Amino acid sequence: MSTPENDTTPSFAELGLAAPILQAVQQLGYETPSPIQAQSIPPLLAGRDLLGQAQTGTGKTAAFALPLLSRLDLKNKATQMLVLAPTRELAIQVSEAIQSYARHLKDFHILPIYGGQSMGIQLRSLQRKPQVVVGTPGRILDHIRRGTLKLDKLEALVLDEADEMLRMGFIDDVETILKETPENRQVALFSATMPGPIHRVAQKYLKDPVDVRIQSKTSTVTTINQRYWQVTGMHKLDALTRILEVEDFDGMIIFVRTKNATVELAEKLEARGYSASAINGDMNQALREKTIERMKKGSIDILIATDVAARGLDIERMSHVVNYDIPYDTESYVHRIGRTGRAGRKGEAILFVSPRETRMLSAIEKATRQVITKMQLPSSEDIADRRVLQFMEQLSETIESQELAYFETLISQYQKEHDADPIAIAAALAFLVQKDRPLKPVKHVTERPAREDRERAPRQERDRSERPARGSRDERPPREKRPARQHPNEPDMDTYRVEVGRADKIEPRNLVGAIANESGIESQFIGRITINEDHSLIDLPQGMPKDMFQQLRKIWVNSKQLNMSLATDEAVAESAADRPSRRNFSKDRKDGPKSKPAKKFKKS
Repeated sequence: MSTPENDTTPSFAELGLAAPILQAVQQLGYETPSPIQAQSIPPLLAGRDLLGQAQTGTGKTAAFALPLLSRLDLKNKATQMLVLAPTRELAIQVSEAIQSYARHLKDFHILPIYGGQSMGIQLRSLQRKPQVVVGTPGRILDHIRRGTLKLDKLEALVLDEADEMLRMGFIDDVETILKETPENRQVALFSATMPGPIHRVAQKYLKDPVDVRIQSKTSTVTTINQRYWQVTGMHKLDALTRILEVEDFDGMIIFVRTKNATVELAEKLEARGYSASAINGDMNQALREKTIERMKKGSIDILIATDVAARGLDIERMSHVVNYDIPYDTESYVHRIGRTGRAGRKGEAILFVSPRETRMLSAIEKATRQVITKMQLPSSEDIADRRVLQFMEQLSETIESQELAYFETLISQYQKEHDADPIAIAAALAFLVQKDRPLKPVKHVTERPAREDRERAPRQERDRSERPARGSRDERPPREKRPARQHPNEPDMDTYRVEVGRADKIEPRNLVGAIANESGIESQFIGRITINEDHSLIDLPQGMPKDMFQQLRKIWVNSKQLNMSLATDEAVAESAADRPSRRNFSKDRKDGPKSKPAKKFKKS
């Protein structure tokens, strides 16, 4: 049956969640369930199967995680809950969210499983007997076949972003996993769209499911100019500092996810000369009101807040909203940026987005029905120009509004005693005034990559003086008994044979999805694919690490193992054709192009 959207939304406390889960929800600042949560939690708590259709970013993770966590038997050390996600990024995000909801569950263990991570690490983690496993279909199926993941005690299975798994060619793997689970397990299937194959899976494996469909009604006012900055190597604090330098803002509210982060960021901004204050749920009402009043009067210019602390906040001078930490769902984003652009006034909203959060950016754009434009951080020259302009304006304002007779006498006396050039005196005074905010272009903020970005960065982009001349052990190509066979027209690609073909109902997208998901090789670096009757040929970047090669040999596609091997010279010659040059991910070249894939793969 289809469940209509209710006009009256219950609170989380009214939904019947377990006490530890409700406590975590309240600490995270969740006050009112989103529509998908309000309609999904009760039937899932009751043990019903559920078919949910809602866009990414509507709060689906909490919709299934909160009720299913409430049903866990923590004394049972078997895997009771399995969540399948189409990509490693989503698997990690879901795992982190579930961990935050389960923070008050004693002896709770969760394990994300995905391709590209060391199998040894995953095997050791599985020995801890996690109650919840979140993973990508290929790697989950690999562990099932190895016998290292037991699902005989499974109570609940969640298919998250089912249409995306279909698009990536994983639907057969999903069905194989479903067949390996107990007959009486609970199933929740969530999908943004409901194509035919997904609907057939639902009909086949879900028993009398509750049908929940949510039509997004989220929108934002057109008076708010929305921009985003793609988080790169520069630290977020340094990026924020640059933005504060050049943006004309009256009042600003900066959103972070945790109460501790409000205090830490406020202290760091104050240390950099900005009048900032934290506002969070730990503040008593009197202190909160005092802080808001100071903001209204202009005693402070920047508030750093959590979602719950900013509810109902209406300050006329709030010209900018910065999402320093991206929100968990699209509704939160709309509530956040709604603190500006009120009563027809213009407002500015800036969103910080890391590479793994681009899905949420797309979801926000879709839900708000507005394009969020990408912004470039101001350069050192931009900041210097801004400071010079402000300095000139301060000079003019001071000359016009201040009584300067005493200082004119003082400077005149100095000039006579030292026979100094008046321009030199003025320049020295300007230096004293601006020495903490130099007017000349300087790199006033750190531009080194964050740790995770440094780990991914191509070796040739690092300081050559800090590394050996030869590549590290992790980045050397596998040592084969015979040299890698190359296409005559494509020297940076190797051709591999996989033991699946047309007879196995294989399509190129199946191979691309499996290899991209399990190894981390981006689809743009996967070359030509030739599907034959009993096998296929696929071009991959040269110099594949040995552990990755062994990993790809063992993955399954359409219920058959790839058993990958280097193709023979004859097979290469038959399939060779002109094609664009690809890049090598194992070897740095002094004169060649930067090796993008090199930053993607490191030996675990």
